[in-house]
Amino acid sequence: MSRVVTCILNESAGSHRAAEARRLITRIAAEQGGTAHIILSTDGSTLSMLAGQALADGALLAAGGGDGTVGTVAAALVDTNVALGVLPMGTRNHFAKDLGIPLGLEAAVRTLFTGRIDSVDVAEVNGRVFVNNSSIGIYPQIARERSLERHRGGRGWSALARAAARLLRRSPMLHVDLDVDQGQWLSTETSLVFVGNNRYSIEGLFLGSRASLRSGSLWIFVAPGSNRFTLLGLALRGLMGRVHDSDLATFDGVQASVRMHRAFVEVATDGEVNLMPTPLHYRIRPAALRVVVPQAS
Repeated sequence: MSRVVTCILNESAGSHRAAEARRLITRIAAEQGGTAHIILSTDGSTLSMLAGQALADGALLAAGGGDGTVGTVAAALVDTNVALGVLPMGTRNHFAKDLGIPLGLEAAVRTLFTGRIDSVDVAEVNGRVFVNNSSIGIYPQIARERSLERHRGGRGWSALARAAARLLRRSPMLHVDLDVDQGQWLSTETSLVFVGNNRYSIEGLFLGSRASLRSGSLWIFVAPGSNRFTLLGLALRGLMGRVHDSDLATFDGVQASVRMHRAFVEVATDGEVNLMPTPLHYRIRPAALRVVVPQAS
């Protein structure tokens, strides 16, 4: 199968990882009789611009990096005929896992040239596209604090523990008015509103996985109001895969609005945290993104 593939590699995922990807892309493209154009991004803020420029070529466009990189490139391809390829070079690679894309870099590169084209859903909040999930409350705060800890030299669980300890000193509670499909209402105090692009499993070790990316539905859960220690425990149990349905209020729908008594709120989308104006308007965009997946998936 002869394909022309443009690959945008985010070097912030690691220069050695990007160099390995370049070697594999060049070799496998030659083996498959394809053509590869490689673009290196040293700054995540340029990804959207690079994706827009590459889109004009009309070739398959691959994103090499973590979920944030993939989500940014995917946003440029929504409702176009250009398919997205995924090279999982991040820490968690949730989108690649849920698409069935191999996590090994060589197998993932090979999929770019041998895989089939499928269509999957994306979601958006206030016009910002995401491929995995979006949330407000304790998770964006943990993500921001953990990022600060990493800049200070913390890594892994140590960065997470320090971020969590810092959150113990202040309550992340929000008053939200949630409206799903203009008919399902909830008004509550909460630490976390989570909106998924399709339904997530929240049982045991399968937290964060999705059986489908084609259901045409958002999946929303709201953590119960409680004191800060209980909320922190809930967040940490979630990270370890020990949250159960009974801990949460859950909803399915094609659109949702979240209103609150503040003009702006920190919102996490695919792990990236941004300040957004309220109210927040979510919607699902069914089959809006073409993707390259393994032939057997």
